[in-house]
This record gives sequence, structure tokens and C-alpha cells, in this order.
Amino acid sequence: MTQSRPVRSSGSSGSSRDRRTSPATFYRQVVAELRKVVWPTQQQLITYFVVVLVFVLAIMTIVSLLDLGFGRLVFKVFG
Repeated sequence: MTQSRPVRSSGSSGSSRDRRTSPATFYRQVVAELRKVVWPTQQQLITYFVVVLVFVLAIMTIVSLLDLGFGRLVFKVFG
């Protein structure tokens, strides 16, 4: 004796999520969302830039030193 299971549809009919919006409505919604964004001040932006720059330079230095060290090690072992 087999029982049939209810079939789930991927979208519910009549839902506002299934309807397409016009480009004008989409644009208005994008602008409304961008107005909610808290933009950083110039001082915060400078601080973030300096922190990222220092971090990238530090990682570049570490990777370069490791590359140089492993390169010399390979030449000593094989060359």
C-alpha cells in the first residue's frame, strides 16, 4: 500500500515575490536602500585605507621572504 506525498511547488502562486517589477520601481528601491547605508566619514576612510595598506605590505613582505628562503634552500639542496 503506497501513500502519495503532497507535492511542494517551488513558488507560491499569487505571491508578491513572483511578480516582476518595472525598471522604474527597481531603481526607486535601489535608491531607497542606498539611502539606508551608513557611509564612512573621510577620517574613517583614510584609517581603513592605511590599515589595509599596512596589512597588504606586511603579507607581501612575509610571502617574499618565504619565497626567497625556500628558493635558496632549493638551490642548496638540488643545485
